[in-house]
Amino acid sequence: MKVVRLREGKERSLLRRHPWVFEGSIASGRADPGETVRVQAADGAFLAWAAYSPGSAIRLRAWSFDEAERIDAAFFERRIARALALRARLAVASDGVRVVHGEADSLPGLIVDRYADTLVAQFLSAGAERWKPVIADALCRSSGLARLYERSDASVRGLEGLAAQTGWLHGDGTTEVTIHEHDWQFTVDIAHGHKTGFYLDQRDNRLRFAEAVRHFGLRRVLNCFCYTGGFSVAALAGGAERVLSVDSSAPALARAEAHVRANGHPAARHATLDADVNATLREQIDQGASFDAIVLDPPKFAPTAGHAERAARAYKDINRLALKLLAPGGALFTFSCSGGIGIELFHKIVAGAGIDAGVDAAILHRLEEGPDHPTTLLFPEGQYLKGLALLKQ
Repeated sequence: MKVVRLREGKERSLLRRHPWVFEGSIASGRADPGETVRVQAADGAFLAWAAYSPGSAIRLRAWSFDEAERIDAAFFERRIARALALRARLAVASDGVRVVHGEADSLPGLIVDRYADTLVAQFLSAGAERWKPVIADALCRSSGLARLYERSDASVRGLEGLAAQTGWLHGDGTTEVTIHEHDWQFTVDIAHGHKTGFYLDQRDNRLRFAEAVRHFGLRRVLNCFCYTGGFSVAALAGGAERVLSVDSSAPALARAEAHVRANGHPAARHATLDADVNATLREQIDQGASFDAIVLDPPKFAPTAGHAERAARAYKDINRLALKLLAPGGALFTFSCSGGIGIELFHKIVAGAGIDAGVDAAILHRLEEGPDHPTTLLFPEGQYLKGLALLKQ
């Protein structure tokens, strides 16, 4: 077993059971990509078993802090079984569920979503990649599912020196899968859709939006960055009379229209617009339009903290425009999925947008991922989705 020794004083994060060690913390030791190494403090004390990533700024990702534990096939069987057991206890109101959430499930670099009878996995670190065949077998055995599709095409793989890979690891067949969420149904393209195919992390927020539309009698809804129309279906289910879904992807908008039909809503109550959201918000203001509810669920503007300043300006601009478009008493559900934008900063950005727009709003809810995307006490960086549900005064 190869040994990696840390610089003096750099053991604190591992002693707190935080799973990451950055390149600058390492004093000595090297290994092959994804190879398991013994991590030691400067004085030689054992700290963790970790996967080595020679091409990444995060040079080590800890598998275990137990010196007696072996990192082998049985280890992955145990960790995956534990992750599945947690989801069973959560009783998620959908057959679309995140079953492994990386570091939060003590499986760094591994993301796995279940869509009905199909698993979709992302192997995003050198360690997860090295153990891919073992992990794939364990996922199918533990879940009892025969179909496992790989979507290891996220850009973060490049930071690990890994090329994109997609395709069936177990089973085969159609890559379009229908899931049920609350009282709705959605068809997911696991081969080409965003992330692993769908935004499962917004499940609970879609329900809250439907409830807000119903409770406050919100009739005119604008869904920005709508993707395949999850919030649009929620709005219609809540009783909205007219929903405008805006996205710059024609295929996503076509699927949004299909989702509206599949959930039994008249096509006349829903319209789509293939356009830039920022430009659309400005055009709607110029035309004197007004909406009772607006959803802002943009893509990741700040992948790291280094992008936060530029991203903050972009978030502020779209929120300022949305607040201007929002009718008095209307609701704004606004989100950031950028890891480089923390909760407090996002709140300040939206507050600044309100000041610039000359409006105030009451906070109805602070929003985040569903519980199947857990954030743990020891790995707070795992929380990436943050949002505010606001009622304009």
